[in-house]
Amino acid sequence: MTYTNPVIPGLYPDPSICRVDDDYYLVTSTFAYFPGVPIFHSKDLVNWRQIGHCLTTERQLPLANTWISGGIYAPTIRYSDGWFYMVTTNVGGIGNFYVRSKQPTGPWSDPVPVAQGGIDPSLFFDEDGRVYFQSNCKGNEGYGIYQCEIDISTGSMLTETRLLWKGTGGAHPEAPHLYKINGLYYLMIAEGGTEYGHMVTIARSGDPYGPFEPCPVNPILSHRSLNSSIHATGHADLVQAHDGSWWAVFLGIRPVSYPYRHHLGRETFLAPVSWTSDGWPIIGDGGRIESVMEAPQLTEVRWPPKAIRDDFDDTMLGFDWVFLRNPAPDSWSLREFPGHLALRGNKTSLDDASAPAFVGRRLSHMSCNIAALLNFEPVNDGEEAGLTVFMNERYHYDLAVKRKEERKVIVLRRTVGSMRTERTLDCAEGNVVLKIDVRPESFAFAIQQEGSDVLELGSGETHLLSTEVAGGFTGILIAMYAVCETRQGSPALFDWFDYEPRD
Repeated sequence: MTYTNPVIPGLYPDPSICRVDDDYYLVTSTFAYFPGVPIFHSKDLVNWRQIGHCLTTERQLPLANTWISGGIYAPTIRYSDGWFYMVTTNVGGIGNFYVRSKQPTGPWSDPVPVAQGGIDPSLFFDEDGRVYFQSNCKGNEGYGIYQCEIDISTGSMLTETRLLWKGTGGAHPEAPHLYKINGLYYLMIAEGGTEYGHMVTIARSGDPYGPFEPCPVNPILSHRSLNSSIHATGHADLVQAHDGSWWAVFLGIRPVSYPYRHHLGRETFLAPVSWTSDGWPIIGDGGRIESVMEAPQLTEVRWPPKAIRDDFDDTMLGFDWVFLRNPAPDSWSLREFPGHLALRGNKTSLDDASAPAFVGRRLSHMSCNIAALLNFEPVNDGEEAGLTVFMNERYHYDLAVKRKEERKVIVLRRTVGSMRTERTLDCAEGNVVLKIDVRPESFAFAIQQEGSDVLELGSGETHLLSTEVAGGFTGILIAMYAVCETRQGSPALFDWFDYEPRD
């Protein structure tokens, strides 16, 4: 049997994995989106379903005014003595911290800070009961991977921070993970920056503090300068399956065209790990992976497929939905108008680094159909609600209903850096279906008013919202949003939202 990479498509970067018996759990970065750190479950390493988030309260994850590529970086998940631990960094906030839970679905504890600086933290639980904390930072001996021993009950540092390894010379040695395999300590890291020069390197030692001997065939994973549909592979984590085989999860990107540009963000990939005769792990085929690979020899467990339509009939949002930063409590509701997602806009727009009325999901497919039924009757100029194809505050396409010059209008707006185009046309009273036809190289926007045919309004290129153009570490979200420039405006009622993959 085979499987297709990525195993978790869309903005799910920096994956970390742990195994408990024959269950596998995986977490990824979330930056300025809330709730933070999705947690996935699998039985076979290929088929994953999200079962919750690790950071679900503002106390755990304050994100006020956070840069969209700030917030939560590179979580690591580990299991020890009946507890799950998720350690990560809130950049611009508390810094490095961990939370813990008896169940992977939570509830997870309040944050426990760790004083060692840097980002990309990891935990290693040794057989003698000692717990080691690693991160990449600039210490007394320069930039590299540093480690200390901590008290896992309090987060207190029990030793001073010590340099472990500076890597093989690539830029930005980061993403450390320490393992003990066959009596040796293996330190695996990423180098080259999370870009097209990304790679995974590894070293080993007989002591958790080294000195570490580099693998003679480093990097053990990299797609640098390859003619491949997959690039920027790196930031890996290892797991031994319950059948004894070894596997790695890692991030990668799928550029659409040349020159390379990617807009879905960094995604989660899977590859087998083989071991050389002298005890070194190699990911994939000599450090390279493919879109289609041989599946693990584990019993396949498929989860029920996701529904195309969300009718908003539940009292809680599904795990796919996230907010931009911490949402204002009165900005959204599933209870005020049963069967609808109600958004109440505020003065914060999509151009502001704050918390607009915004409920979105990751764009996870190169080709898909997206549509939403909107009931919105704005009464004051400046009121607006609709769908956005959102990369960040300076790069987004919006299809919305708006009150402008005392008229209800449809607006198609394209914001690309300092350039903005806008098309408007009159909109009749009543419901409007907003449609986005997503293709690898373009978004096509259309509407359908009651009793009328579909009206195509225009399009926007995907590459103008790519990381290479827009910058940052995130990918595109498709979101419902609302804005109101006055104190109180009309609620925007979304009756349903469709996401239909065509890949």
